[in-house]
Amino acid sequence: MASTFDIRIAPNPPVFDLPVLVALEEGIFAKHGVNLEYAAGYVDREKNPHEQQPLFRLKESLYEQGKADTYNVCEWGSIDRIERGTEARAKIAALRPAVAAQAIISFDDSLQVPRDLAGVEVGINDFTGSHYTTLQLLEGAIGRDHVKTVHIGEPSHRYEQVKAGTIRAATVMEPFISLALKEGAHIVALTFYRGAEVIHPRFDGAQRDAYFAALNEAVDRINKDFGKYAHYIAKITKGRLEPHELGRQFIHYVHAENYAIEKFDAAYEWMESWKLTAGKNSHASLVTN
Repeated sequence: MASTFDIRIAPNPPVFDLPVLVALEEGIFAKHGVNLEYAAGYVDREKNPHEQQPLFRLKESLYEQGKADTYNVCEWGSIDRIERGTEARAKIAALRPAVAAQAIISFDDSLQVPRDLAGVEVGINDFTGSHYTTLQLLEGAIGRDHVKTVHIGEPSHRYEQVKAGTIRAATVMEPFISLALKEGAHIVALTFYRGAEVIHPRFDGAQRDAYFAALNEAVDRINKDFGKYAHYIAKITKGRLEPHELGRQFIHYVHAENYAIEKFDAAYEWMESWKLTAGKNSHASLVTN
């Protein structure tokens, strides 16, 4: 085991952070010599839920201020944040364990298939998984010129807006997919995606290995007994969804994966095609060895 070291993580929604939460609960980080603590609580994310500038959002601002050493975000978002921020302070360490669904949901019966969304604003959080997956879900069905998105912010707020009828459709992940289905919505389109772990480059290979070994051990426990830990995800619905009502089909957990250069290049090329990058990075400047 590598020598003990400290690391601070910025909070992400619990569906993505579940391996972190389980590793803390079960003492797995300590077993691997990792003294991990959260730099803030998840509830702090809700204090400014509509923030549009990515680096002003909680996890990114904690990282940029040096108050956090790592966080996870969607694959495309990790590229975006490094380009926006202080590049020397960040690297993509791996693809995160959470393999999550993002679903475009609606309570509007006239929206049934992706083609029905031509020219219809879909609620998202700009430059997050909900944004990028919405573009990918719809570009093939209706053409890029007909894809319309609107920034709403945090997932709970996107869900409340679509339920209230303020917008006709929104893209959400768990627990809001399951909550939407429980409360009468339907899925118009759905896809799965990985995220990435952004980490400060001062952590060496042995330290990164210890951190991911702990996460991977937590993944094994989640997959053995998901129901034991589902309460972490359901909790943010504030009692509207019980842990046993989560749709297990909408979230998978696998071991962290090295970010293959071919995957990075493909992601970056797609982002460039949508003019979503600064066009100044190569994989050598973003990805750890």
